[in-house]
Order: sequence, then structure tokens, then C-alpha cells
Amino acid sequence: MAGADLLVIIFCVILNHLGPLYFPHSVLVHYHVCSINSIINAAAVDSSVWLTVAFTFDRFIAICCPRLKPKYCTENMATRVASTLGMVSYLRNIPRYFTYEPVPDPSLFPICRLRNVCTKSLWAVYMWSGTVLTPLIPYVAILLLNTLTVRHILAANRARRGFRKPGAGGQQADPELENRRKSIVLLFAISGCFIILWMPKVVVFMMEEMLMDMSSLLVVSQSGTMLMYLNSCSNTCIYALTQARFRQQLKQVVAHPFRWVPSYLQNMNVPSLIPTRGC
Repeated sequence: MAGADLLVIIFCVILNHLGPLYFPHSVLVHYHVCSINSIINAAAVDSSVWLTVAFTFDRFIAICCPRLKPKYCTENMATRVASTLGMVSYLRNIPRYFTYEPVPDPSLFPICRLRNVCTKSLWAVYMWSGTVLTPLIPYVAILLLNTLTVRHILAANRARRGFRKPGAGGQQADPELENRRKSIVLLFAISGCFIILWMPKVVVFMMEEMLMDMSSLLVVSQSGTMLMYLNSCSNTCIYALTQARFRQQLKQVVAHPFRWVPSYLQNMNVPSLIPTRGC
């Protein structure tokens, strides 16, 4: 998820929005570069969104389906799911390359321009299905999974408190309840940010599909895009605030160069030029 979010920031925010804005005559507006960048932009957003769904489903299995937890909630399965989602996201967005056309320009290279593909039924279905897959279906899936997870946690906590006798340590800290509390905090931090930050984008899409004029709500549409990209920046901060293991690994990555350089210099054995005394 952190890798997919980093790609969203690099390609969608920096190269796609800030680059052409501040460097309008750079290679970023070249026909081929612009077309390839559109594929990476859409695929990075799709990967980030569907990895959030996969994370929510993983927490749902771990909390609500303990029998499936040893089989599904493993490092190997997480690697397979992340790789599959990334590969499918990039393959599905390859046709976006053909939605742009070159435009002659007095500069050294042709610039790209979006084709009028909405008049063709197949292209219209493809573009509309992409918006349904991201973010409408993930939005509904995350809401449903979170509702089921919270319902299960509340029922399990009530049952566990009922089994614990107040005179036998009922006032002591319960490690199982503490683990559930940490899981639900991380779950709601990530999926809750996704739901809140993607809500304007979903509302704008629904209003556009209802054939409403969005020209007067251009600020709302641009704000929705900004919040959509902000969701990719928030996940790393959430990991750093809630996960001790993530903070520990981040410290190791930052401190690794400072540890490697002294050890490398120490292991460099420079032969001495002063001859030693013989027998």
C-alpha cells in the first residue's frame, strides 16, 4: 500500500499536475510520455484503492472468521494479492493509451490531446466501467466490511465481558480486548480516511451521471480530486502513528546508511607501506 501510494504522489500529483503546470513546454506534454503517464496514473490510483479494500477484507477475515485466518492472513497470501491487484490494474488501463492523439506544435515534438471517445459506445462503456470499479465498488465494499467487522467486535466484546467475573480480575486489562482495540483503530483510520476523502469525488461522479451541469461546481470537482490524492498521503502517516513495527522498520531504514558507512570504512584494509621488522 505504501508503494502504491508513493506512485500516486509521484506520477499523479508531481508529474501529471504540477509538472505541466510549471513546465508547460517540457517533455511531460509529449504525446507518448503523456499517454504512458495516463496509464500509470490510473493504474496507481486503482492499485491504491483496491489495496485498501484488500486490507479491509484482511482485517475482516482476521477478526470475524478465525477459521480462515491461518490460511488467508499470511505474508505469502498478502504478497500474492498485492502482486495480482497491481498487475490487473496496469493491464486494465492499457487502453487509455489510445484515448490521446498527437497535435502538431511549433516546438520539437507533438503534444497530446484527449480524443472525443465518449461518442463511441465501446469507449464510453470502458470509461464508465473504470469509474464504477474505482471508486464506487470499493466504496460500498469498505462500508459493508467495516459495518460487519464493527458488529462482530461489539458482540464479541459483550460476550467476553460477560464471561469474565469481576471478582476474578475483571478490572484488569484484557490483552484480547486490547488487541481488538488496536486492530479496529488501524482499520478505521485507513478505511475511514478513504471514505471521507473519496466522498466528494463519488458525489461529483453521481451528479455527472445524473446529467447535471458541473460547470458551476468546478471548485467542487477540483477539491474532490485534491482530496482523492490526499488519501494516498495519509496512509503512510497512519502507519507511522499506529504501528510500532512500522516505526521500528522506518527507523532502521533511516539509520542504515549511518551504520553502513562506518562499518564499510572500518572493513577497508589498506596495506601498510611501512615494512615490518623481520626476524
